[in-house]
Amino acid sequence: MGIFRYAAAAAVIFSSMTAYAQFADSSDPYRDLYDSETVSSFKKHVSYVSSAAMEGRKAGSDGEAAAAAYIYETLSSYGVEMLTPEEGEIFGIARNPGDTLTSRNVYGFIQGYDRSLNDRYIVVGARMDNLGTNLMTVDGEPVVQIYSGANGNASGVAMMLELARMVSTNSLLFRRSVIFIGFGASSETYAGSWYFLNRSFSDSGLIDAMVNLDMLGTGENGFYAYTASNSDLNSILASLSAQLQPIYPELRSDELYPSDHRAFYAAEIPAVHFTTGRYPEHNTPRDTESILDYGMMERELEYIYSFVLELANTDRDITFRNEPVTEKKKDGDESVVSYFECDVRPMFLNSADPRQFLEKWVYQYLKYPHEAVMEGIQGTVQISFIIDKDGKVRDVTVAKSVDPLLDEEALRVVSASPKWRPGRVRGEKVRTSMTIPVEFRLERKSERRRFGIR
Repeated sequence: MGIFRYAAAAAVIFSSMTAYAQFADSSDPYRDLYDSETVSSFKKHVSYVSSAAMEGRKAGSDGEAAAAAYIYETLSSYGVEMLTPEEGEIFGIARNPGDTLTSRNVYGFIQGYDRSLNDRYIVVGARMDNLGTNLMTVDGEPVVQIYSGANGNASGVAMMLELARMVSTNSLLFRRSVIFIGFGASSETYAGSWYFLNRSFSDSGLIDAMVNLDMLGTGENGFYAYTASNSDLNSILASLSAQLQPIYPELRSDELYPSDHRAFYAAEIPAVHFTTGRYPEHNTPRDTESILDYGMMERELEYIYSFVLELANTDRDITFRNEPVTEKKKDGDESVVSYFECDVRPMFLNSADPRQFLEKWVYQYLKYPHEAVMEGIQGTVQISFIIDKDGKVRDVTVAKSVDPLLDEEALRVVSASPKWRPGRVRGEKVRTSMTIPVEFRLERKSERRRFGIR
């Protein structure tokens, strides 16, 4: 389709993963005998994507690249018309001088049947990457911890793949076209979804809505939908509640887990995030496929399929009527300007580079919570805040959470920031919004302090 543009992509060579990981041993040799076709496929996808060979799928790693190749092969086999090369659409993320992380998105589409609507799109996405590995010393011996990310987010990838199979099988029922995408480097400030919207897909104005699938494997604890209170999406969810479904999500007004839907909010595209929410094994080496409830995932898939079908066929205009997620206005109607839109950007210690704030303040006073160290919890907390006209840091919030222990510590340090020099637009001081990544890594001290900005 001519509306897509391919970014120039360098060839990437990585080790191919030739075998699926074996399921955990069980005393019951018949435990998979009565699995449905969907559950069997779920197990196959999760087992491969979260296998030890993937080494936690850290953004930019060979494991993430192999996950992208697997998604490409599976989507293609399900009849999805692929719009990226097999290795994915490659992009770079500049983090430090001379340090560029290379990641990729992989996506394709199923064309709708209605000529008046099939140039409109519903995007269904799932993040591919996870935390990678961590080297520890136990009894004097090096031990590698693998953050397999079976629920976060091999479960969402598996859901996206099987949803693509269902849509492909029933493509004559879908009026709008549906794009299926695996996002790379989601942990790096939603870089893959941002790249797709701002560099890769030239007609983002033709996207009517986005469905984000992230952490969907622990449904016994609840199944949730978050729309940022979008009334049109809420109406579709309400209409499905009157139909017979195997399961119904709880509509939440609070964001259970920030993910790639935020990039679509920022582009003012309505989005819904389906998730089963937080769970004790989140961002730990214990996030393995043994914690997943595949039967519940199958019921969630049936509901999400019905929702995407309703979304693709609705005659209503789905509009974006909400304030941007991280740009809430306070103190009357006074506007808040993005850091990137300032003529003169805010400065910390006479530097407009946010890395100065991270190096000279955040990482100087950040304390790794002892309990998080003992639990092997690590990751990058995204912190949003406003620099007022007097340079004071205020309205500090978590834009992307990792764990309450790490979130609280990142909030503490940023909230205690000294004054900045405020940003300016056309010579006038303005209230400026920023988002920075605060990284917690259980590695050598020099390797913990990597940073960037969205």
